[in-house]
Amino acid sequence: MRMPGLTGRQLQQQMADMRRRVSIVFISGHGDIPTTVRAMNSGAEDFLTKPVDTDVLLGAVERALARDRENRGRRDRVEALRSRIDTLTPAERKVFDLVVRGKLNKQIAAELGTAERIVKWHRYNLMQRLQAQTLAELVSVAERLGLNGTDDRPPGDSR
Repeated sequence: MRMPGLTGRQLQQQMADMRRRVSIVFISGHGDIPTTVRAMNSGAEDFLTKPVDTDVLLGAVERALARDRENRGRRDRVEALRSRIDTLTPAERKVFDLVVRGKLNKQIAAELGTAERIVKWHRYNLMQRLQAQTLAELVSVAERLGLNGTDDRPPGDSR
């Protein structure tokens, strides 16, 4: 907490500002309850007071590493889904957006001004590209990526 130049909390804040998601275990001889609460609320895995028992420290580090692996795996899965969404053509993306909102093929065709068989074709293709077997899986993909609202484009998508 009292490192020279930059405190542990300042480092934690800088890491958060840079969107660096790492598990942090604080070790300090100067910790108090408010500081500990702020550190934990900001995402610290643990806050240990010196002197620290070796087994306690190792347990905290193991928990932090396990959480980091879990979070990294989750981020990797979301990024893989995002990459698949990016492979959709603009027409497939429009169909995807409407399908996950519960629209029927006939309704989508009317909204897009196309034939129902074209919608079915786009729907088949997007199911293949997204490796989804069911409508429920498509909706799940949209929910995990936050694409089930009114503006379904991911940040930075200019289509």
